[in-house]
Amino acid sequence: MLPPLKPIPIKERLSVLYVERCQLDVLDGAFVAIDVTGVRTHIPVGGVACLMLEPGVRVSHAACKLAAQVGTLLVWVGEAGVRFYSSGQPGGARADKLLYQARLALDDDARLKVVREMYRRRFGDEPPQRRSIEQLRGIEGSRVRAMYQQLAKQYGVDWQARNYDHSDWDKADIPNRCLSAATACLYGVTEAAVLAAGYAPAIGFIHTGKPLSFVYDVADIYKFETVVPVAFAVAAKGGGQVERDVRLKCRDMFRKSKLLERIIPDIEAMLDAGGLEKPVPEGVVDAAIPNEESLGDAGHRA
Repeated sequence: MLPPLKPIPIKERLSVLYVERCQLDVLDGAFVAIDVTGVRTHIPVGGVACLMLEPGVRVSHAACKLAAQVGTLLVWVGEAGVRFYSSGQPGGARADKLLYQARLALDDDARLKVVREMYRRRFGDEPPQRRSIEQLRGIEGSRVRAMYQQLAKQYGVDWQARNYDHSDWDKADIPNRCLSAATACLYGVTEAAVLAAGYAPAIGFIHTGKPLSFVYDVADIYKFETVVPVAFAVAAKGGGQVERDVRLKCRDMFRKSKLLERIIPDIEAMLDAGGLEKPVPEGVVDAAIPNEESLGDAGHRA
């Protein structure tokens, strides 16, 4: 019987690797990507923290099993991560990080410190002293409205306000439809980053009570330097397929800027600002499931 695979520490791995239009399988105990021409590209076992599976990828059972064994998160996304569809192991199997995130969110002082760090990163200056999270939300909202107006003027877009109805997409004007499409792309990339880093999308600090609260917290930091200018540029140009144009331009921008690789270390730095003791990496712990031997014939009937 072969000895169990020893995972490589996260800090020693590549953060993410995009895979597209191929068969992801296992050969000689390692990942291998086989394209339509039969060319094989080997991926080191445990050498990647997260594999982003873009359109056109087929994944074998053996590859999923190997990913679980070595602690590599599989995430199914759209091109360049503009859509997040599913993940192979939600939360990245890092209970230590999930508990750390929850402790920060439940500790009033630590949570405020994290929120202040998010504010600083978003606006580039220190937030006002002696302000509650609710007060900082109000200040943030005022600054965001001013930034929308400034960018709309810069791109020559007729801007009224951020206004949209989730249940009636066509009711919104073109600038709002472009912004909604752009932010959806950003949320896809951000959710993939949150999961790849081992944290929970639902445990937020500024946003709360939603399945993607933490995703919204993190995405807001990059919104005005990435997707909002793209949205206004497309809105200014107009056309019959503005949402598609936004997605394509966001895809290209994400690839060029390598935004995903930037988000993951930023998440760690923002949570560090809370001042609580950070968990020591524990490696990958075997899942609490029966082994193949204990299943006997039932394993072949499943």
